[in-house]
Amino acid sequence: MNKQTLSFQAEVKQILHLVTHSLYSNKEIFLRELVSNASDACDKLRFEALDNAALFEGAPNLEVRVFFDKDAKTLTIRDNGIGMSAEEAVAHLGTIAKSGTKEFLATLEGEKKKDANLIGQFGVGFYSGFIVADRITVHSRRAGVSAEEGVSWSSEGAGEFEVEAITKPERGTDVILHLREGEEEFLSTWKLKSIISKYSDHISLPILMKKEEWDSEKKEQVVKDEWETVNKASALWTRAKGDITDAQYQEFYKQISYDSDPPLAYTHNRVEGRSEYTQLLYIPAKAPFDLWNRDKRGGVKLYVKRVFIMDDAEALMPVYLRFVKGVIDSADLPLNVSRELLQESRDVKAIREGSTKRVLSMLESLADSDDASEKQKYAAFWKDFGSVLKEGLGEDHANAERLAKLLRFASTQADDGVSLADYVSRMKEGQESIYYITADTLATAKSSPQLEVFRKKGIEVLLLVDRVDEWMLSHLYEFEGKSLQSVAKGAFDLGKLQDEEEKKQAEEAAAEFKPVLERLKIALKDRAKDVRVTTRLVESAACIVVEEGDMSGHLARLLKQAGQEAPKSLPTLEVNAAHALVKRLETDERFDDLAQIIFDQALLAEGGNLEDPATYVQRVNRLLAA
Repeated sequence: MNKQTLSFQAEVKQILHLVTHSLYSNKEIFLRELVSNASDACDKLRFEALDNAALFEGAPNLEVRVFFDKDAKTLTIRDNGIGMSAEEAVAHLGTIAKSGTKEFLATLEGEKKKDANLIGQFGVGFYSGFIVADRITVHSRRAGVSAEEGVSWSSEGAGEFEVEAITKPERGTDVILHLREGEEEFLSTWKLKSIISKYSDHISLPILMKKEEWDSEKKEQVVKDEWETVNKASALWTRAKGDITDAQYQEFYKQISYDSDPPLAYTHNRVEGRSEYTQLLYIPAKAPFDLWNRDKRGGVKLYVKRVFIMDDAEALMPVYLRFVKGVIDSADLPLNVSRELLQESRDVKAIREGSTKRVLSMLESLADSDDASEKQKYAAFWKDFGSVLKEGLGEDHANAERLAKLLRFASTQADDGVSLADYVSRMKEGQESIYYITADTLATAKSSPQLEVFRKKGIEVLLLVDRVDEWMLSHLYEFEGKSLQSVAKGAFDLGKLQDEEEKKQAEEAAAEFKPVLERLKIALKDRAKDVRVTTRLVESAACIVVEEGDMSGHLARLLKQAGQEAPKSLPTLEVNAAHALVKRLETDERFDDLAQIIFDQALLAEGGNLEDPATYVQRVNRLLAA
């Protein structure tokens, strides 16, 4: 291949501009990224060599070497991993296939503009080298091909890169950083060792550097032509828990998650029995940008007997726990396990069940803790991840009861943090149901007319305003023997909470108001399934309700927003016979206008939209002008 000059993909140009002009906080992160890439390349070789041992080319010991040349001002990260062909060098280093590129660029706007920590999170870690280098040269040869099929890739991080064929006797990749003026601190053995110890100590491959000793004659440190391992070279999760500090656990989390914040909680366990495996699982403190992407692969890395298998083994964790990060190392799975086999394996099913229970146990320990700081941690978790956890009610029936105890809601007594257990403990004597209302916003829920009688009687009502709540409720029917009852569905009946005198008055009012009800049913025949007198209202004239089994107005609006057709069904209008506006129906000549206004106002009060706002305004104006 002759020397070629090619252009970067447009997104790469944007990233390179940010890297070279903006990402200068915590510059040392570049070494973490490049060492991590080198380790990944060795993992890929080990995996491919399972089916083709010849790829090792007689050198099965995998390693990463880091060395520098003070005179040339270069720093090199070398691995003897899988390597790249010319085509792969162009594809991997000149374009970005990751879907997160735009999100990465958007994230680096504003205050986070200088945060170099973010770069690894989006699969663009190689470009972090340009934080400290004004030119990067890559020499690589793919394992299993001839020495003459090596490739050299070089760029100054502007709009173009050069590619040409070279002879490279050893397989693997050399990333050579030509350091910028003022970056000489990275030409120091002590500095590089400290960075590797901080960020890459957990990598199971040996990271080698040349020894440095004090020369008493020269009165300076001298680099020897002798290599030594500068990391522990053992996977963190394989060590005994007592040998690992909290700081090491947290640093490992940052490595695998590319999160600059420490985790909210973590668990490290060796499981023995029907299936043997080690799990090191973390719950992040903050939600990632792609939390709501259910197609995103999981955050758990799979190893088999300490051999890296895949980066995002979604079969090891249910979708509703997709925010969990960590490592699972199995002693039972075959080394050549595929994604398809993972879906079918009994061992994987056991690992998934065990890991799910372990994550739920972590959450329960936070939620049920008597320690105020732990409870605050769970409150913070719920704020970011609660909506996703609710998905589990429909996906994980085996753990539905545990998940129900972890749910938190707003209510008429608190703006957030109300558990179902809290609610049950505060239920009125004789109360048989857990009452709730769904709405588009908390403000709409709080001001709903359906809550009036509940406030009057001091009965707590849960306020559900997440988009996922309606779906969740189709799977959550009861809690500790108490059924969940919508205050906006079905005929109103408080059972034992409503005394006989109230029931008698309601029946008498309905009988007296019957002629008006019949006229209302005729006037609203195209808009309301039924019109009836209710005792659920105290101050409002009317409210909209749906019958049990029918779709709520809130859910219908959500479907419409998602571009889906909601099933056609008319709601029921309930009127407060004691309200002045409703009483006016008995004598007002403009009965039809008034009936339509009362219906429209009830629709607006529950967060609905008017099909014909102009006509509604005209009707109101006619009444006001009379």
